[in-house]
Amino acid sequence: MPLGHCPIGVFDSGIGGLSILRALRAALPAEDFIYYADTANAPYGERGDAYVIDRTLAIARELIEQRDVKLLVVACNTATAAAVAAVRSAWPQMVVVGVEPALKPAALASHTHRVGVLATRGTLESEKFRQLQASLAAQAEFVLQPCDGLASAIEHHDAPRIAALCERYVGALGTLGTQAGAIDTVVLGCTHYTFAWEQIARLSGQAVRILETGEPVARQTRRLLEQGGLSRPGAAQGRLVLLSPGAQEALEAAAARWLDDDASKLARRIDPSSGFPPPPSLGAGSARE
Repeated sequence: MPLGHCPIGVFDSGIGGLSILRALRAALPAEDFIYYADTANAPYGERGDAYVIDRTLAIARELIEQRDVKLLVVACNTATAAAVAAVRSAWPQMVVVGVEPALKPAALASHTHRVGVLATRGTLESEKFRQLQASLAAQAEFVLQPCDGLASAIEHHDAPRIAALCERYVGALGTLGTQAGAIDTVVLGCTHYTFAWEQIARLSGQAVRILETGEPVARQTRRLLEQGGLSRPGAAQGRLVLLSPGAQEALEAAAARWLDDDASKLARRIDPSSGFPPPPSLGAGSARE
């Protein structure tokens, strides 16, 4: 198969990366995508680095070596922070796009120079995040709020718990608004949190800007495809395959809930006749605690 016709691999610990996939499909409608959700082991944000690195390398190996993806999007802030360097080292020929909290755009956008960051504990405690924050220290003050349990609540579509946790964590940021000393910009530092956008926006107030990473990742992916001559030719709607070890039905339901209508219809058509290889047999047992 010509390289341009190969699919793009998108990987997350669970359903959070569907927010990235949604932006990718909007920006690159002709491309084929394989979305892998490691839902049996989600969320990653409250696990150790060794576990996250192990899982990320195992899934990257499946997508790159068994499924011949032409580009890999690590659509998980925690996995990017802990393991994207290891992926690039293991497969130096592969184009790998990671995600990181939108601190740079937030620092530029903030008029009060105070930015709130809602993220998993794993992301906030990572060396990659600390380096990013330090590089922007002169531009803005960042108020960091770990959101234990929020990704899991979103993963399980637990609406009452999502609402309660959003209220707790947005409230913990402190004063929000455009007045001096207030936080006027909030960064969603976990791809899951995009699916709680409405609750977070309501609690933050209309004057507060909320930033996530879907569209920037899509723009970067398109740029790298074009730069490498990897774009899929033609104008036909690309195909979508969803893969998940032991939780396929839950992933399909989440895709139907969170993706646009056309994408959700495509997501439900998962069968061997799609032309993609059969689903992988990766399971929780391949990971180390």
